[in-house]
Amino acid sequence: MKAGQQQTKASGRPHRRTNAARKPILRRPRGLKTRQAILQKAVNLASLEGLEGLTIGKLASSLRISKSGLFAHFGSKEDLQCAVVEAAREIFVERVVRPANEFRGLKRLRDLCENWLSYGEGKVFPGGCFFSAASLEFDDRPGRVRDRIVELMKKWLENLEYAARDAQLAGEIKKEVDVRQLAFEIQALAMGANWSSRLFRDPSAFRLIRGAILQRIEQATRLAQSRE
Repeated sequence: MKAGQQQTKASGRPHRRTNAARKPILRRPRGLKTRQAILQKAVNLASLEGLEGLTIGKLASSLRISKSGLFAHFGSKEDLQCAVVEAAREIFVERVVRPANEFRGLKRLRDLCENWLSYGEGKVFPGGCFFSAASLEFDDRPGRVRDRIVELMKKWLENLEYAARDAQLAGEIKKEVDVRQLAFEIQALAMGANWSSRLFRDPSAFRLIRGAILQRIEQATRLAQSRE
């Protein structure tokens, strides 16, 4: 029996392999423990430079890790972009949609609008509203990323429309109001706020649009009808 084997048998412990025999272990950098942490950085970068400007190489450089480390999470640029869109969706739902879910009708519609404006004005993403920017960037770019953005934006419009329709059924919004049109106008105004805030660096953009949206909702309510 060899000396190494005798020592293992005597101690009752398995013989440890040398460092040279060990498999290389991919260690994540300090402070970067999860895929979510990577995506948070990626979302912030994409909000400033666009999804097309986001590459695995650029993200790896920003995080100070190797490209191969990121490839373990995202196999391609498109996979990375799709994952970033999903990460942005989760943040949007948490900040804008979920807090309004406890309400119904007109209260829910107003809360959805106020939550969106607070999310945009508060710069949850450093580049402003992620989906306002991504919608413009990918409106003419076919592929998986555009398809997912379209799906999510339609879902958001449906949320606004559903809340308005619920308010209409409850008698809070006039019967003759086209709730689909109302949802469209609210979204158009909201995107205008993000556009003005980013392009002109207009600090009053969200305040002005907040007033315009609330006025438009007021015009659609029974109270507005009684004042005519």
